[in-house]
Amino acid sequence: MAVFTPVSDDDARELLQHYTLGELVSLRGITAGIENTNYFLNTTRGEYVLTIFEVLTFEQLPFYIDLMTYLAERGVPVPHPQPMRDGRRLTQLHGKPSTIVTRLNGGYEPDPSAAHCALAGETLARMHLAAADFPIKQPNLRGLPWWQETAPHVLPFLSDTQAQMLRNTLAEQVRFAESATYRALPSGPAHCDLFRDNVLFDGTYESPRMGGIIDFYFAGCDTWLFDVAVCANDWCIERETGIFIPERLQALLDAYAAVRPFTEQEKEAWPMLLQAGALRFWISRLYDYYLPRPAQTLKPHDPRHFERILTLRRRIAAPALP
Repeated sequence: MAVFTPVSDDDARELLQHYTLGELVSLRGITAGIENTNYFLNTTRGEYVLTIFEVLTFEQLPFYIDLMTYLAERGVPVPHPQPMRDGRRLTQLHGKPSTIVTRLNGGYEPDPSAAHCALAGETLARMHLAAADFPIKQPNLRGLPWWQETAPHVLPFLSDTQAQMLRNTLAEQVRFAESATYRALPSGPAHCDLFRDNVLFDGTYESPRMGGIIDFYFAGCDTWLFDVAVCANDWCIERETGIFIPERLQALLDAYAAVRPFTEQEKEAWPMLLQAGALRFWISRLYDYYLPRPAQTLKPHDPRHFERILTLRRRIAAPALP
């Protein structure tokens, strides 16, 4: 259960007094998620999601709230943070930061088809272009500096072979980040966590429609190709092996490129960014598994999944970008 902070109907009614969203109809906790408390909040004027932030602080949140607002106002299907009567989109509940956003249609697809992958790729490219002029700059807080800081903490839990792969991959990423190719990669606000459970689809399995992209709370400025790599490493693989499913990968990349064509530097950098996407989540899952937060109540993901993916990305040549 991912509802860490209990919210009563009376709490919700009091909160709604500061908005123009109508009266409370129902409030129901959402079990998904590991970082925040979320509730479906239905009112006489619509359906919303109430989020209480358990880790992020008031000082950290404006980037994420303002980015979602910026994208929603430019037609990208993302949750739209709702303004209070005084214009603020961030408030507090039980002493913790909170916000109310629009609820998107649909649900996540655990076994996406090529059609789902194409919709994800197209929407991701639209998001990147729409966010290009977003004025707030915040780095990806789980980017290379965090990998360098975190790796020494997880190395003692690894075998010699695992530790060697982590050290080698990290050293290669550090060198690549200093290269002219890396510096030439298009960049800007990126989701940085676009797993299949962070996209909602409406319609049917055979004819899906995009519902929208959710959970922007790992977003930051990074290369857009890193965002594509994170997405491909989750959407386009066999779960058990990590091997790419060619038709899914081609659909994702072709749909993305139809909106924002890949540059020559991106085509050169693609293998390294696929490894970067796998390394980021291997390190974070190792950390959550072996060094969980004291209050963490959910079972952490198995880090071996991204160890397998990283091993494959280092051994097998990456399919070329279109």
